[in-house]
Amino acid sequence: MELLTSAPASDPTRDDPALGPLLEVDARLAKLGGKIRILSGLAWPIETETRFLEGWRAGKPELPAPPTPPQEHAETIAALDDILQRLDRSHPVGDWLYRTAWSMRVAARMLASIGTPRFTECSTLLYGHPSTQYRSQTTTTAQSAAQMLAITDQLLGSQYVPRIAYDIPAPDFSEMLRKRIDPFFTDEPVKVVLDTELASKAAAGSKVIRLRADALFSQLDLDQLVEHEAFIHAGTLLNGKHQPWLRCLGTGSPRTTRTQEGLATFSEIITGSMDINRLRRLALRVVRLQEALEGADFIDVFKAFLAAGQSEEDSYRSAARIFRGGDVRGRVCFTKDGAYLEGLLLVTAFIKRALHENRGDTLRLLFCGRVDLGDLVTLAPYRASGLIAPPRYVPPWAQHPERVLATLAFSTAAQAMRLDTFDLGRFSAVEDELMAGAESRATS
Repeated sequence: MELLTSAPASDPTRDDPALGPLLEVDARLAKLGGKIRILSGLAWPIETETRFLEGWRAGKPELPAPPTPPQEHAETIAALDDILQRLDRSHPVGDWLYRTAWSMRVAARMLASIGTPRFTECSTLLYGHPSTQYRSQTTTTAQSAAQMLAITDQLLGSQYVPRIAYDIPAPDFSEMLRKRIDPFFTDEPVKVVLDTELASKAAAGSKVIRLRADALFSQLDLDQLVEHEAFIHAGTLLNGKHQPWLRCLGTGSPRTTRTQEGLATFSEIITGSMDINRLRRLALRVVRLQEALEGADFIDVFKAFLAAGQSEEDSYRSAARIFRGGDVRGRVCFTKDGAYLEGLLLVTAFIKRALHENRGDTLRLLFCGRVDLGDLVTLAPYRASGLIAPPRYVPPWAQHPERVLATLAFSTAAQAMRLDTFDLGRFSAVEDELMAGAESRATS
């Protein structure tokens, strides 16, 4: 862990008078953002899972009927509209605040449209769509996910993917997790608490990491949660709250989700915490999301997860992630699960490019708060003025960009190896040829 002061050397508003009014807007936006609670507003109660699985096991599956009514955010939307009309987008910070306010407004409209096609339209604006293809790329996120599944099948064969033992009760796991993160968060404690109402297995805020109280965890979960939830999600949020000027860096506007989830997933990979089962789960969610958007209902998606080797409980929870806030009959979905893989690909490309251009210093901006990749370009000039303070908490892997570069360089070179023509038996033949050649030269 790297601890750095967050106090600016000088007042950045002295050299830029336009910053004063913009900082007032920033403070107002930060308060408005706290009123838009996306995941808690979409969460399904645990009883819905129990009811569905009981029906499934009895041979009478029924589509879930989660009680998630639309949420009214008229006052918040009106306040955001007022801000959007007043912001000066010609100023870099003004443009950054505009994008932040816009994403908050889209999120508020999304929550007000739960269960309707408008919900998915808003979700797509915030988190992307698995069929989207960037102009600079040749594949979609769904195609990348399918390719990832094909590669893992090729490496292991889907029927040989080893099963992980989930045998650590949540109370024991919480103690293990707390011991791992306490030495990192030296300035303020980040608690680990058990939550009986949590739909997912884990969720992180700036001060608390919540674990589902009745969940069972594996040893592999420990490294993944440390890197993903603690060092990235909790760490970047805390770093943002320590920013002396820009409060929105400590709130996490919806537009930052793809970068944040991508960075957290990249953190798992670069530290060796990602196992092949979890990688497949991330890819499967994208493929299943695409199917749900095309009309597959909840039971269809549940069965598809089950056929891919997930347990009944995990298959239900994976399907619920896709349909929360949507329509269990299909087509209306929450697209956030596509943001993990899409974000991972974007973050990886960004880091590769930054290191290739000898801009390893840019990595630190990723941790200064909740940011989007585009913000790193917009906000970079403000590091020198003190408007953006260095991050207090930087994961160990990001403190040494040269190590990241070595890993990425090797992985890029290794992609040239073709597995479809790779024959393990050839190694003996090659060795025999080498030995025969050596003996011939020795006797000549």
